Amino acid sequence: MAASWKKWPELGTKCLERQLCWLGKSLAAQCLLLSCWEKDHVKRRGVSPAEPGWHCGVAGGILGPSASDGICNPAPDPKEHFFTTEECDSMRNQIQRIIAEMEVPLHCRTEFSTKEEEQLQAQGSSDYFLTSGDKIRFFFEKGVLDERGNFLIPKEKSLSKIGHALHAYDPVFKQITHSSKVQELGRKLGLERPVVVQSMYIFKQPGIGGEVTPHQDATFLHTEPLGRILGFWIALEDATQENGCLWFIPGSHTSGISRRMVRAAPGTSTCVEFIGSEPAYDNSQFVPLPISKGGLILIHGEVVHKSELNSSESSRHVFTFHVMEAKDTSWSKDNWLQPTPELPFPSLYT
Repeated sequence: MAASWKKWPELGTKCLERQLCWLGKSLAAQCLLLSCWEKDHVKRRGVSPAEPGWHCGVAGGILGPSASDGICNPAPDPKEHFFTTEECDSMRNQIQRIIAEMEVPLHCRTEFSTKEEEQLQAQGSSDYFLTSGDKIRFFFEKGVLDERGNFLIPKEKSLSKIGHALHAYDPVFKQITHSSKVQELGRKLGLERPVVVQSMYIFKQPGIGGEVTPHQDATFLHTEPLGRILGFWIALEDATQENGCLWFIPGSHTSGISRRMVRAAPGTSTCVEFIGSEPAYDNSQFVPLPISKGGLILIHGEVVHKSELNSSESSRHVFTFHVMEAKDTSWSKDNWLQPTPELPFPSLYT
């Protein structure tokens, strides 16, 4: 039986060893998730060979990238990836079908950015973004639209992401999100009442895939108490430093959050606003985490992470979704994303 959510550190390796490759003392091993989810949330534990680190983990069948990254080195067998090549390809093929049917009115075409001022100007002033939580909608890279909203490049190469309800309305992504192995992993991690709050398909287009500035997911997905948000980040292609893999600051999940994006009061110039500010981070603190196709990264809601501009000739497709442990947790009514009568947050477990 999985340990309770509030006793996360007591899970131990026996119930996880077949699902996760737990990482030791390496810098890469400290950068992600799975911190001690105890009552006070921010307590940290030491790491020893007998007690793998609870600060973070990478699942890729049992795996992660390569040994040179300080992470387990899986055999080159697709079965050792958390998601198979066939599952990854099915998601990529399905997204192409969705793009082929894409219809976005000119006035709704929004360029996606994670830079605060651009974010407020674009997504923050767009009802198209604010009401996307229970829909499948399309967001574009910077510089791909003219002043009238017409595409300057082929539409399939212009997309930044599709969100935020693929998990609910598309059969392929719904099946992946609620797959038996994801549910089994959730139970082994001690999640008692996990609900899926959002999902995204991220393209990271070759040459133009924009940087994602340092941030914490809990800035946008706030809960009381903190420490109840968990990101599932699925690499549908190899994610490398060249095409924009994730970077993390080790241990940064222990310091709370520095800002929040909230719904603005009616009558203001934007639909959302930021409270607080993101500090200036030292780039030398960030550690890259390349991962191979089919790998799964679990991301703590308060760990600081980013990705760089994709200046390579290769895309970096990802399907990602976030779950909230709903037991003894309140979802902030100020969050931009809200459950609706049409789509209450669905249980991860079916």
